[in-house]
Amino acid sequence: MSAINKQAVKKFLLNLQDSICQQLENADGEGRFVEDAWEREPGEKLGGGGRTRVMNNGLVFEQGGVNFSHVEGKSMPASATAHRPELAGRSFEAMGVSLVIHPKNPYIPTSHANVRFFIAEKEGEAPIWWFGGGFDLTPFYPFEEDCQHWHDTAKALCASFGEEVYQEHKEWCDKYFFLPHRDETRGIGGLFFDDLNQWSFDECFDYIKAVGEGYCDAYVPIVEKRKETPYGEREREFQLYRRGRYVEFNLVYDRGTLFGLQSGGRTESILMSMPPLARWEYSYTPEANSPEARLYSDYLKPREW
Repeated sequence: MSAINKQAVKKFLLNLQDSICQQLENADGEGRFVEDAWEREPGEKLGGGGRTRVMNNGLVFEQGGVNFSHVEGKSMPASATAHRPELAGRSFEAMGVSLVIHPKNPYIPTSHANVRFFIAEKEGEAPIWWFGGGFDLTPFYPFEEDCQHWHDTAKALCASFGEEVYQEHKEWCDKYFFLPHRDETRGIGGLFFDDLNQWSFDECFDYIKAVGEGYCDAYVPIVEKRKETPYGEREREFQLYRRGRYVEFNLVYDRGTLFGLQSGGRTESILMSMPPLARWEYSYTPEANSPEARLYSDYLKPREW
């Protein structure tokens, strides 16, 4: 078992935030991320700090956030110990990069990615550590070739870690980003994993490096291909309606949101994943054989790519 190196993880995550922000600014062409660096006050429930970076009203991206945080606490919140009771009573550190990008053009999908590291410690006992993360894509007007590119990129980055890794983490993503009350997936999936510690520390760390760096390889080519696509009020209204699903998932089911709120995290940073505009419509049904209907029939159920 290779040695745990928290400082190496933190250095990678800070550099990853810088790299992703730069690549997304280049893709936007005009918008810039504004940084809000923050530190917890002494005596607060959760210690630590981070760098929240948000772009508003760019040329391509209506709103996007790319956050780094490194926090610590004396006990794990209920959202973490519910499925891992052995963590109860342990202090913890958590660090990661998390991002959500909401484009203006409905033909560009919303995207999400995160990579994170947790370590839980207790005097006299060995530390418990693990990595988690992944990326997923939420199109409104999907193009088959874009979806295939997204998943091909995911397959390629997983390949050197074992032939079963892509399929396992792809299926995990399909199951995790699912809205039971709607009986639909949030989008077309990608990769999702948690509690990753079955390999050596170094190999697990290499995997989150591949996932974190692979996000822009998967997303930016789609942005470049679709950002000039003309759209009208119909597409915009449908985009806003489908953004409502994003809100429903993040507030009701997302473990990261629950962890952040239950642990006393920074609310503005936690909720930067929300879209700037969204809408709900009672009993909406897409027109038969329309592009909107094809999203439901062809893309909002798990499928092989």
